[in-house]
Amino acid sequence: MTAVVHTRLVHDTHRRASTVLAEAAADPAASGAALAELRDFLVVHLDSHHKSEDDLLWPMIEEQAPGAAEPLTRLSGEHDQLEAALEALAAAPIDQPGRTALVDAAVAVRDLVHAHLENEEPILLPALSEHVSEEAWEAFVRQVRATTPGVGAHLLVGFLDQVGTPEDVEIILRDMPAPVRAKLREEAQETLGRLTRRPADPPGAANSERRPGP
Repeated sequence: MTAVVHTRLVHDTHRRASTVLAEAAADPAASGAALAELRDFLVVHLDSHHKSEDDLLWPMIEEQAPGAAEPLTRLSGEHDQLEAALEALAAAPIDQPGRTALVDAAVAVRDLVHAHLENEEPILLPALSEHVSEEAWEAFVRQVRATTPGVGAHLLVGFLDQVGTPEDVEIILRDMPAPVRAKLREEAQETLGRLTRRPADPPGAANSERRPGP
């Protein structure tokens, strides 16, 4: 189902991005400008993602199946923890010697993201499969796209390529013209290459964050 594949792919993007930031922040060779790009991307997209769940997705699931969203609503308390951690990450200086504050904040966000998704997915993915139609999901996605700030679009494309198959990535990027995708992929390769000691993974490459589809 589109909703399940889409959600897994977005979640794996968040896992991957938070992991790369935590590792790169501790690497003295990582570019400060590239760290700022990734930090800003992660803060904006995680904040927007969690708000879209609380404000749009949980009510949609509850409307279709009363009571089904109640366990998810309880997990929204973890969104509050993540929001506080994201505020600390956004405020952490990048040019500080040793980047101690940035490293601590990035590690905290990474750990919270991974733990939260492990708690959320066993509840959310079955609910999406059982209670959300293709039409309802497309309407939700349109609302999210209309309200998500366009920060770090190149990194979104770059991380999607790392965690998903070309077929899965097409589900999310199908409305993006091919020349735009190609340009964003080049930009992502350049930014990620300044964060890591190895070249960024090519499109469709498997990695440790990759999980099997439904």
